[in-house]
Amino acid sequence: MKLKTLTLMLALAAGTSVAAGCSSPSVITRDDGRQEVTPDEPEYDKDSGFYEYERDGRKTRVNKDRVEKIEEVD
Repeated sequence: MKLKTLTLMLALAAGTSVAAGCSSPSVITRDDGRQEVTPDEPEYDKDSGFYEYERDGRKTRVNKDRVEKIEEVD
């Protein structure tokens, strides 16, 4: 294996590890009591008034008026 290839592979592996360590799982509690666990903290879009996050590989949106609280999971 060439040194350049090995270096690239190590850099990709390190970058993946760092990215995985930066996620902040959260629990969204809705106004009706339902709770959803998200792999990352939801992002708030001021223009639309919705929280956005990925769930099962799909982008999901929740109106801010329907969200009671968002808590980070330790």
